[in-house]
Amino acid sequence: MKTLKDVISLKFKTSESEGVIFHGEGQQGDYITLELKKAKLVLNLNLGSNQLGSIYGHTSVMTGSLLDDHHWHSIIIERHGRNINFTLDRHMQHFRTNGEFDYLDLDYEITFGGMPFSGKPSSNSRKNFKGCMESINYNGNNITDLAKRKKLEPSNVGNLSFSCVEPHTVPVFFNATSYLEVPGRPSQDVFSVSLLFRTWNPNGLLVFSNFADDLGNVEIDINEGKVSVHINVTQVKKNRIDISS
Repeated sequence: MKTLKDVISLKFKTSESEGVIFHGEGQQGDYITLELKKAKLVLNLNLGSNQLGSIYGHTSVMTGSLLDDHHWHSIIIERHGRNINFTLDRHMQHFRTNGEFDYLDLDYEITFGGMPFSGKPSSNSRKNFKGCMESINYNGNNITDLAKRKKLEPSNVGNLSFSCVEPHTVPVFFNATSYLEVPGRPSQDVFSVSLLFRTWNPNGLLVFSNFADDLGNVEIDINEGKVSVHINVTQVKKNRIDISS
C-alpha cells in the first residue's frame, strides 16, 4: 500500500494506560503507530528515512491525558503528504512530518489492537490494546463491519468479541464535604486497604482509621500532589512512621 492520502478514524474506551491502537510498517522503513502511553495518545509516523541520516523521517506527536477513564474518545487522523491533522475529541493538532517524502509505503497489513512480532526493536515491550473500539474506518473501509461479517481476508483475529464488557467497579464521587465511613474489624492485627483514585486537587484525605484500644491510627492523604502514609503507634518509642511517594 503506497498512499499519498490517508484517513483513519475510530472510537475507543479503556481503563488501561498503555496499549497499541493500530500499527503498520513497510519494508523501506515507513511506519505508522498510534498507541496509549501513560494514558496519553502518541502518534509515531515515518514516511521514509535514508541510511546516511541526512533525511530523518521519524515524527512523534502526543495529545490528550487521562484517557484511561473508560469513557469513549474519538480519533481522526487525516494525512495529505507530509501535512497531518490529528484530532482527539474535537481538539485538532496540525503538524508536518519530518523528512522529504510524501508517500506512506506500507506492507500488505495494518493491525488494530496490537502489533505483530516483527523482530524489529520497535515491537518490543509494547502492550496490546485492552478495551473497546468501535467505528474503525481506514481509508473508506469500515473495518469493524468487515471484521464482524468476516469479510477481511486474510485476517488474523485473536480472542476478539463483538461486544463491550463493562467493568464491575463502581466509582464514588466525593466533594469537599462528603465522606464514607465503614465499620472496622476489631481484634485483628492486620490493616489492609487498596483503592484507585483520580483528582485534580493537590491536597486531600484519602483514608483515616483509628486502631482499637487507643493503640494509634493510620492516615493516607495527598499532600502537594504526593501520596503520604502516616502511622501513629502509641505503645512504642518511635511512635510515628511517615512514608511519601
